[in-house]
Amino acid sequence: MKKKIRVLIVDDSAVVRQALQDIFSSDRDIEVMATAADPIIAAEKIRHEVPDVITLDVEMPRMDGITFLQKIMSQHPIPVVICSSLAGNNCETTFKALEYGAVGIIEKPKMGTKQFFLENSIKVCDAVKSASLARLQRIPKKALTVKPKLTADAILTRPNTKAMMQTTEKVVVVGASTGGTEALRVFLEALPLDSPGIVIVQHMPETFTAAFAKRLDSICKISVREAKNDDSVIRGQALIAPGNHHILLKRSGARYYIEIKEGPLVCRHRPSVDVLFRSAARYAGKNAVGVIMTGMGDDGARGMLEMKEAGAVNIAQDEATSVVFGMPNEAIKRGGVDKVLPLEEIFREVVKLCKV
Repeated sequence: MKKKIRVLIVDDSAVVRQALQDIFSSDRDIEVMATAADPIIAAEKIRHEVPDVITLDVEMPRMDGITFLQKIMSQHPIPVVICSSLAGNNCETTFKALEYGAVGIIEKPKMGTKQFFLENSIKVCDAVKSASLARLQRIPKKALTVKPKLTADAILTRPNTKAMMQTTEKVVVVGASTGGTEALRVFLEALPLDSPGIVIVQHMPETFTAAFAKRLDSICKISVREAKNDDSVIRGQALIAPGNHHILLKRSGARYYIEIKEGPLVCRHRPSVDVLFRSAARYAGKNAVGVIMTGMGDDGARGMLEMKEAGAVNIAQDEATSVVFGMPNEAIKRGGVDKVLPLEEIFREVVKLCKV
């Protein structure tokens, strides 16, 4: 019998603790080991039993979540998923948590429609499952009926012709999930100012992507921002898909631009890497370079193969530098990857392929 993932919920809100308990109880692979109203109580519970994953609020009485996270990661690393309201200054605090070793972010559960609750339950449970697989380093009620996992067909039909070739301008498309926030920082910070246009899908909650882009923009030579509908994809700029929206690369003549689109979860995600990669296969073809980074699951694997079939060159992050070697491994197994590289070498290969 498969061992369940044991979760410790740490949040000062009884409502949030109960909502997370209800969500985890709906998944047969997860069980709630315990709940705690603050880190002091959580630390006492960990002394008796060590959880597989901790969900952690960042603003709590007696001890804040960041201090507790630092203690965990320096003494006995346990995968931590930050449970945040992502409001105001809390965004900056959440970034600190990622820097200190948290492996994921989930948005605090909210009331909504049944479909809203179902989709958010999927995202929350997947974040915990992904965290349970993470490789860490020490740093000084009734089950919900889940709909079938959709493919990119739900957003964009598979291309049946070669992509238009009126331009030779290169474009880079990137997909990442668990561990991707730090991987993207390393990749983008190393790129020169005249890098090719870049479009990115990073699995993260809505309202977080704008702050994430702003933070990257402050430390990178290139410009980084959250994508908006009809944005042009230009050299020296990276566009990050807004949370909870799919992003497509399109083209009009020699101009690449962005389409932001509503739609169902694809490969259990919105935005989906598969949707972005399929659009790159259709509209950029051999002028595209694909990069798939750390993350759980197979989002991006099908789309990357479609890109290769359209003439693109694709790169996967290697196992040694991936927090979770799921998405890159699936893309490799499907035959869509041309080169497997350590994170620190990916930018050099992109620069070479794009003749920057």
